[in-house]
Amino acid sequence: MKFLFIAVGSEASVFAVAPLATSVRNAGHEVLLAVNEQQSGAAEAIGVPVVTFKTESIGDFIRAGRPKNARKGSRDPRKSMQGVGRGFGRMASAGLDALLDLAKKWPPDVVVGGSMTYVAGLLATHLNVPYVRQSSDIVPTTDHDIGAEEELRPELKRLGLDGLPVPALFLDVCPPSLKSSYALDAQPMRWISGNRQRRLEPWMYTRPEGRRRVLITSGTRSLMLNTSGGSMRYLVDQLAMAGAEVLIAAPGEAADEFGTDLSDVHIGWIPLDVVAPTCDLAVNHGGGATVMTILSAGVPQLIIPESVRAQAIAQTLSSVGATMEPQQQGVDPKSAEAIAAGSREILSKPQYARQARALANEVATLPTPSEVVRTLTTLAPV
Repeated sequence: MKFLFIAVGSEASVFAVAPLATSVRNAGHEVLLAVNEQQSGAAEAIGVPVVTFKTESIGDFIRAGRPKNARKGSRDPRKSMQGVGRGFGRMASAGLDALLDLAKKWPPDVVVGGSMTYVAGLLATHLNVPYVRQSSDIVPTTDHDIGAEEELRPELKRLGLDGLPVPALFLDVCPPSLKSSYALDAQPMRWISGNRQRRLEPWMYTRPEGRRRVLITSGTRSLMLNTSGGSMRYLVDQLAMAGAEVLIAAPGEAADEFGTDLSDVHIGWIPLDVVAPTCDLAVNHGGGATVMTILSAGVPQLIIPESVRAQAIAQTLSSVGATMEPQQQGVDPKSAEAIAAGSREILSKPQYARQARALANEVATLPTPSEVVRTLTTLAPV
């Protein structure tokens, strides 16, 4: 069978579908992964055949639809997520023709897309083939779907649809205890981390002797590192005083910028899937793929949300005691002072680690991507 995987918007979306795409290929099926040109580097790094198509970045699509008088952070969270959904809807509309052209040359039997890869459903409907939707974190995309449906109304009407295409199969990576009614009928699937790989160094896969380890990461955008070197120095020093070794996963340019001030810290490219199991705490931005990788390793998290979706992820994990958000009266929750205080709180209370391990145990019981392949092959006749 021929499976077309589509991932758009960010490198995280590529890494999210990588394990399933690899499993499908390892089972003997033909696989192509279609991505925006901006994600080509990430796609090439995961080892499956890749094709690209041109669109603007997802940020451009979101900004294009934002009212000129809208102020960042001033909108209702649901409206904000619907706005992001409209941006992904615009990206779907912009990329559809290129993917239809690809399908003429390489007609797939099944189309698989990430949770906000709305073009996958449109393409599958055009081709009259099964559409599979894969989630990439623990929060439903309900509000995003509303925005995408509004944006795609003309395309949906031409297809004779009243709403977004309904997938033949929805794959859900959310641990059972966090699952919402939105995904009750979904096929569960174990989260397997997918990220770039390079030659490892021993400190990446071994725990430091006699010390705890704290990982700080803001994904590929390094938003949390957009602070003065002095503030990051303060945070590192506070964590060191709590007996922790600090690792900072960051793009190369951020490592160059902070390297002099943080010469005693491992900063730069760090493979989260390898390092996470060696950590006692992960301070992060709340990105879906980052959170899922850390959650699967059984590590408690301190989340400093970078978006309203990240805020929803943080609230979901906080509700079961596997994370917290830094909160100090009169102190900016994103400040180094608040992050240091929150980190000390989590490191000093074993219940955070216990709950994080409980969620990781739930993840480990779910069917692996290779087991799910058997279900995928029943969706379309060969």
